[in-house]
Amino acid sequence: MLHPRRSAQTVLLCDLCETVDLQSHCELCNVHLCKACVEEHLSDLSKKHNVVSFLHRKSTPTYPKCPTHADKQSELYCEECDVPVCSTCVLKKHRGHNLCDVLEKFSSKKESLQKDLEELESRICPRYEEMASDVQTEKSELETKYGKLTTAADQQGEALHREVTAIVNQRKSDIQEMKNKHMAALDKNTDEITQRITELRKIIEDLKKILNTKDVSLTSTYKSRNGEFRQLPPKVRVTLPSLSPQKINKDQLNKMVGSVSSLSITKEQGDTMKSAEAVSSPPVKPLLDEPRVTATIDTGYNRLLSVSCLSEDQVWTRGDNETMKLLNLQSELLTSIQTKSGGQPRDIAVTRDGDLVYTDSRDRTVNLIKNEKIQTVITLQGWRPCYVCCTAANDLLVTMISDDGEQSKVVRYSGSTETQSIQFDDQGRPLYSSGGLYKYLSENKNLDICVADCDASAVVVVNQSGKLRFRYTGHSSNTKQSFDPVGITTDSQSHILTADCYNHRIHILDQDGQFLRYIHCDLVGPLGLCVDIRDNLFVAECYTAEVKKIQYL
Repeated sequence: MLHPRRSAQTVLLCDLCETVDLQSHCELCNVHLCKACVEEHLSDLSKKHNVVSFLHRKSTPTYPKCPTHADKQSELYCEECDVPVCSTCVLKKHRGHNLCDVLEKFSSKKESLQKDLEELESRICPRYEEMASDVQTEKSELETKYGKLTTAADQQGEALHREVTAIVNQRKSDIQEMKNKHMAALDKNTDEITQRITELRKIIEDLKKILNTKDVSLTSTYKSRNGEFRQLPPKVRVTLPSLSPQKINKDQLNKMVGSVSSLSITKEQGDTMKSAEAVSSPPVKPLLDEPRVTATIDTGYNRLLSVSCLSEDQVWTRGDNETMKLLNLQSELLTSIQTKSGGQPRDIAVTRDGDLVYTDSRDRTVNLIKNEKIQTVITLQGWRPCYVCCTAANDLLVTMISDDGEQSKVVRYSGSTETQSIQFDDQGRPLYSSGGLYKYLSENKNLDICVADCDASAVVVVNQSGKLRFRYTGHSSNTKQSFDPVGITTDSQSHILTADCYNHRIHILDQDGQFLRYIHCDLVGPLGLCVDIRDNLFVAECYTAEVKKIQYL
């Protein structure tokens, strides 16, 4: 305040008499005192005052004004009423309530807001944007997929000539109508997701403003909506119709043109994302500090290349000849079967029904062994199948290389039908190396597709739609050692495990590609990997031709 006799300069006056220049400061009461008022202030023996020279006072925090008593500072915070309070409030309305320091509460609130902001920016909003991108991708593929249906209808119509023209036109009209409904459903889903993203961005903007202000009232009135947005919106799931052509018979033309199945548009319940706290908490099955070998199986091969679990105590194996063997933990041969071509199988996998699948690069086939009988389910042209895995939906994922060795891709099959091809990223660049060396693959619990691309020295992970998520090129602390991933598998915790054959160890990653730790267990040339239903790891050692069962969780 301005001294009346010295208006040309600002002078601090005693808080008690308000007429004399201050000289001292009571740190307990946070008041400024002149020399004359110090004695009077100390006469209050109910408090243990600490009066010091004003120049030597400690810096005092800036407390907010009390919302009820404008002339008071809110130095406390009532936990029960969730409001800042002053000493007068405590005596009148908040006596006996649970109180804490208002600045500590303010700091705690800011930390909570910061966590909300980080979760919205780094986890929730990106998932919504990814969903929106997936819908756009599906929309962009509609023309091709429905074009195939239209072409099939055209070909059938040309074969039946004039007698079926009217029927063919009707079928094409049905297809167009379904396509419009399909597109409309996806447009509606896009609008819903976009609306939620807009809300998210507005919340993020508001949170940033709150975090940049010291206004306690804004901070205390903020209500988190993260829980609401963790429940992702439903995703439209559409079953594409199909045309079922028949042999031409003039008396049954309508039936033989083939009927188009109904368009099925449903909404699957959106996934509920775990909160940031839940995601960062320890997994249900923590990693063991010291993994241990619980069993060793002698397979009898000269070199062992793959292993696939049938059960907790039975595994299928393939080695350096045409015979695939089913063995138990005691190394006893339960059954064996030879490839149809007589050549060495390229890879093996066990389906959810317990049947064995193997790939054969020699005759370009993927084969299913059911009741000890071999059925060829896929025959390729221009490509050779390499490695195979079975998905949660009982589809097959197959890595393959072109005949000239210049291209590689992953193809999904439902039965014998190709339903997806994964080869390029969003910029049109190849996802996988062109070499024909190891490209083992596995589907993770979150439906990511993980490929150990040995030629690229990387584990390449794409999401269910085939969009690149990340590449893992080895642990950053070991830049001097090469990284040549071969076998790969995943477990119930969504860990990714890949065999580093030449360094004789297994890398364990989380589902986002972060390195967690190694498994050593005196392994010698680990190659193929698989995990059973209890998360026991089976490792095929190439040079010893042994399978080691390892407990690591």
